[in-house]
Amino acid sequence: MASGAVPRVVLVNGGAGFLGSHLCERLLAAGDTVICADNFLTGRRENVAHLTGDSRFRMVEQDVRNPYDFDVSLIFNFASPASPPDYQRDPVGTLLTSVIGAVNALDLARRTGATVVQSSTSEVYGDPLQHPQRESYLGNVNPIGPRGCYDEGKRCAETLFFDYHRKYGVDIRVGRIFNTYGPRMRLDDGRVVSNFIVQALQNKDMTVYGDGQQTRSLCYVDDLVEAFMRFARADGRSTGPINLGNPAEIPVIHLAELVRELTGSRSRIVHLPAVVDDPKQRRPDISRAAEELGWAPRVPLTAGLAKTIRYFDALLSRTEADARKAMEAV
Repeated sequence: MASGAVPRVVLVNGGAGFLGSHLCERLLAAGDTVICADNFLTGRRENVAHLTGDSRFRMVEQDVRNPYDFDVSLIFNFASPASPPDYQRDPVGTLLTSVIGAVNALDLARRTGATVVQSSTSEVYGDPLQHPQRESYLGNVNPIGPRGCYDEGKRCAETLFFDYHRKYGVDIRVGRIFNTYGPRMRLDDGRVVSNFIVQALQNKDMTVYGDGQQTRSLCYVDDLVEAFMRFARADGRSTGPINLGNPAEIPVIHLAELVRELTGSRSRIVHLPAVVDDPKQRRPDISRAAEELGWAPRVPLTAGLAKTIRYFDALLSRTEADARKAMEAV
């Protein structure tokens, strides 16, 4: 536990998901007691199975759209589908998870006096006309497009967080997550890193949508979780919104080439039609995170991809237990 840190009882909504499970681990390592809530639509029990033997860890099956009550001092609201195939499969449910889920998390924080941390997203900027994106940028979102259920849901959740803060004095933190990758991403989650790695490991065609010149800024999961740990303990004046991501930008076509090289794959890179409302550029300005949290990402892209590739290779060729061992070894 960090010097001077006081153990907390922490609720992690979406705690069995990719990001949430890593956060649960870090909280336990910091000495906290963790309630992991998930409805398992996109989260997986396997992500937190290794934590169930810890007496300070509790797993609860819970849909955040339904009211709940826990005696906690800190809430991380990470419950939401986060990849386009997942949220477009149930767009209405995705929107309601963002909006009603935010209300329920905020109401619990209001009752208990807990700090509540919202996992927002760079998608609030839409297909941005500002580059890099600063927190003051109001975005370029298509509210009626196929990504609107996620983008507008997260934007509305931010509105709720700041209205609860102003009206009721709820202690909030809003972090805007840029593209994040690492072990425990699902094989089929449809995000660019997992798509490329799985295709390359299987020597299948690597599919690039459009010309591949659209850019992404990729943050390794350990770096992102460190940012949220610092954000949760920051002075209450640090409400955000705050960009959390890696400002190192790479065109998607170059990412495909890098993954192919790191895996030693024989895959071809093929191009498919561009995706509707797919952002052309994505890069965070993280000067606020550096100033308020003393944070910047540390894991280089090649090192993070190598760790992620080892995890996926184990997952594809052996078992979940082997994949976990591979993750622990990196």
